[in-house]
Amino acid sequence: MAKFLAVDIGASGGRHILGEIVNGKLLLSEIYRFENGMKKENGSLIWDVEALFNEVKNGIKKCGELGKIPDTVAIDTWGVDYVLLDKDKKEILPAIAYRDSRTDGIPEEVSNIIPAEKLYSIAGIQKQNFNTIYQLYCDKKSGKLDNAEYFLMMPEYLSFKLTGVIKNEYTEASTSNLLNAKEKMWDEYLLDSLGIKKEIFSSLSLPGTLLGGFTDEVKAEVGFDASVVFCPSHDTASAVAACPITDSAVYISSGTWSLIGTENKEAVLTKEAMDANFTNEGGIEYRFRFLKNIMGMWLFQNIRKNLDKKYTYDEMMEMAKSSGSFCRIDPNAQEFVAPDNMIEAIRSYVGNKDLPLGEVINSVYHSLALTYADAISEIERISGKTIDRINVVGGGSKDRYLNELMKKYTGKRVFAGPVEATATGNIISQIMRYNESITLEKAREIIKESFEIYEV
Repeated sequence: MAKFLAVDIGASGGRHILGEIVNGKLLLSEIYRFENGMKKENGSLIWDVEALFNEVKNGIKKCGELGKIPDTVAIDTWGVDYVLLDKDKKEILPAIAYRDSRTDGIPEEVSNIIPAEKLYSIAGIQKQNFNTIYQLYCDKKSGKLDNAEYFLMMPEYLSFKLTGVIKNEYTEASTSNLLNAKEKMWDEYLLDSLGIKKEIFSSLSLPGTLLGGFTDEVKAEVGFDASVVFCPSHDTASAVAACPITDSAVYISSGTWSLIGTENKEAVLTKEAMDANFTNEGGIEYRFRFLKNIMGMWLFQNIRKNLDKKYTYDEMMEMAKSSGSFCRIDPNAQEFVAPDNMIEAIRSYVGNKDLPLGEVINSVYHSLALTYADAISEIERISGKTIDRINVVGGGSKDRYLNELMKKYTGKRVFAGPVEATATGNIISQIMRYNESITLEKAREIIKESFEIYEV
C-alpha cells in the first residue's frame, strides 16, 4: 500500500502527516509535530532555517522508526519568505521573517518605480508590506543580493536540503508579487525595473514535479530513501486543493491567517479588485485563488501567549461568549502585525485601556466574522458570483463560536472541515501524481467521503 508523507509547516508549528488510500478513503496518521516561530536576532525577526530543517529530518526519521516508510514526501509552508544561496549553494543568512519591519516604507518606494496599478495589472497580488517583491528590493538596496546565485522560497529550500535539487514551484512563487499572472512565469519587466537579477530564479515547476531522492547524507541520517516531490507548496494552495468547494462557495482557510476567497480559472486583474485589496494566487492545475488575507488565529495566539498560556483556546472562547460586549477592530491593522503585547495593542486601538479581557477576546471574534462578511460581499460584487455557502478548513474550523458568528453575519450556510486541510491537500496532490486517473474533482470527492464535514 503506497504511503505519502506531508511535511506541513506553518508560522507557529509543523507536522508530519502520513496518508494512504484504504478502501477508497484517505486515512491520515500524525507522525511528528514540532513548534516553529520567528526569532529576534540583531534587531531583526528571522527564521532559524537550520532548526527547521532538523525538524523536517526528525519527522522523516520517525517514519522509519515506526516502520511507516513513505513512497513520496512533499513539503508545504507559508508564502513570501525565502532563502538566498551563494555560488557554492551556501545560505546567505539571516533568513528574514515576513513580520520584520525592514519593509516599512518600501512599498511606497517601489510604487515610485512601478506604479501600483501597473504592478497589480501584471501580478494581481494584494499589497502587503511583507510581499517578496518588497523584501527582495530591501536585499538589493542592502547589497545582500550581490552574492546571491539562487533564490529558493521556504518549501523549495527545505526540499533542496533533502535532495540537493534546486527548483522553484509555481504556487509558492505566485505569492511573491513577481509573477506575470497571465503568463504564469517570473515577470522580467518587474525584475528589471527593480534591479533584481533574473539569474537567481529558475523556471517554475508545477505540483507533482519529482525533485529526486534524499541525498546520501540525509539517507544515512533518516535510515531510508524516498522520492521528494512538489505538492502545492504554498500551504493555502494545498488547503484549498483539499476544500470541497463549488463555484458558488467561498473557502476560508483558517489558521494563523484567515484566507478567504473563491476559485477561478483566470486571474482578476481589475482596478476594482486592486482597490478591494484582493490577491490572485496560483493553485493546483493553474487555478487561481482569488482571496483576501485577513489576520486570523494570530490574534488569539498572541493573546494566549500574553496570558502565559494560562487558558486553553476553549476557555478563551467561553470568556468571549460570556462577556457579551465587543468593539470593532480591523484585524489587519498595522498595530496587530507584531506587537509586544496583543491585549494592550487591542485596548489601545479601541481607546480603552481598561477593556475587560473577555471583551478584548470577544472583539477579535466579532471583528473577524464581520470582516469575513465584508470580504464575501466584495467577492460577490467583483466576481459577479452569488455565494451561498462557506467552507471553513484548517485548525480554525474547530472554533464553533467563530463559525456561528460567521453564519450570523454573512447569512450563508457554513460548513466546517476538514481540520487537517493543508496536509490533506499536500497528500492528495501526491496521490494524484501516483495515480493519474484521480482528478482534482475525484480527489475532492474522496476527501468528502473520508472526513467529517459538518454544517454549523
